[in-house]
Amino acid sequence: MKKTRERRGIRPRHMIAGAAALFVAAVCLPPWLFDAPVPANANVPAAPSVRVDVAPASRADVPVYLDGLGTVQAFNTATVKTRVDGEIQRVSFIEGQSVHPGDVLVQIDPRPFQAQYDQVVAKKAQDEAQLANAKLDLGRYQKLLNTNAASRQQADTQRALVAQLAATVRADQGAIDAAKVQLDYTTITAPFDGITGIRQVDTGNIVHATDANGIVVVTQLQPISIIFTLPEDELLPISTAMQAGQVMVAAMSRDGKTEFDRGTVLLIDNEIDQTTGTIRLKATFPNPRRMLWPGQFVNVRLLLRTDHDVLTIPSAAVQRGPEGLFTYVVEPDSTVAMHVLKVGQDNGAVTVGDEGLQDGDRVVTAGQYALQPGMLVAANPGPASVFGRNTVQGSEGIVR
Repeated sequence: MKKTRERRGIRPRHMIAGAAALFVAAVCLPPWLFDAPVPANANVPAAPSVRVDVAPASRADVPVYLDGLGTVQAFNTATVKTRVDGEIQRVSFIEGQSVHPGDVLVQIDPRPFQAQYDQVVAKKAQDEAQLANAKLDLGRYQKLLNTNAASRQQADTQRALVAQLAATVRADQGAIDAAKVQLDYTTITAPFDGITGIRQVDTGNIVHATDANGIVVVTQLQPISIIFTLPEDELLPISTAMQAGQVMVAAMSRDGKTEFDRGTVLLIDNEIDQTTGTIRLKATFPNPRRMLWPGQFVNVRLLLRTDHDVLTIPSAAVQRGPEGLFTYVVEPDSTVAMHVLKVGQDNGAVTVGDEGLQDGDRVVTAGQYALQPGMLVAANPGPASVFGRNTVQGSEGIVR
């Protein structure tokens, strides 16, 4: 009985030890023994696609511009001065006022000049009376000469006197015209349409024709001119464009974001500046809003020509690699391929593609640094995935 009990007590301990050994073996076995076999027709997870911005290569008319730096100059400017000596009785303009031809600016005391005018007018009347009397005497001498009552010498002398008095009357008329001019000079008027500047003299001052300083400066702002420079290499293209018609220019702000006005090239200067290797050009602008002001520095954008129906892509799509310029093109299967490019003009926003692309190719404009040829891509939604039409219109375009 005792041995039987001992055997019964030992059996549970052997069972516990065996179970522990089985657990340890299960833990130590390689995991692949527990993997279920994969069916032959099971779907393998696809590689993740890279999100990129895409734009199509499209054909458009692209303007080609030349950029230069210019200075605004008044179309006309005049320093108004007096041409006679006298006291200023009245100043009839306000500083900064718009004036038109004939508008009175300053009135100088006209009384001395009026008196002189009246004197020469009276002198002419006196000489005209003497001339009339001399003509009557000449008529009498001619009648007496016909009856031999007067000598021919007397008649000839009277005829000479008439001619002398007639010349005196003509001289009097000249003196009247001169006095009238001096009298008119006492009223100073605006020479052209323009803007008055800062007044240099006040009412009551005595002014002289020899004064170095003027009374006021009048500047014409509408139209207005801009003198600007471009490299001498552009002389032939610009000359060719001017022979074909008017060459348009735009006056831009220094940051290139604001367009002040648009005008036309008036002329090319008659010599090249050998020091800087540039040519000077003059353009005229209507300046209706008076955004251009004399002495102002502006950027000038000259429309040299327009390239019609050229293939264009955003400049952001152009990359530089060991073999030169290239771009990533999205294939129909949504993978990307590297296309080596030969480009034309580039203004930083739009690039003309001469070789390496076809109309309608979708190029990657953002996200290229995560790409390799053959990778799967997905286009981001939104305006970035569509090439905007305005990139080749307005003041934008290809700039040289």
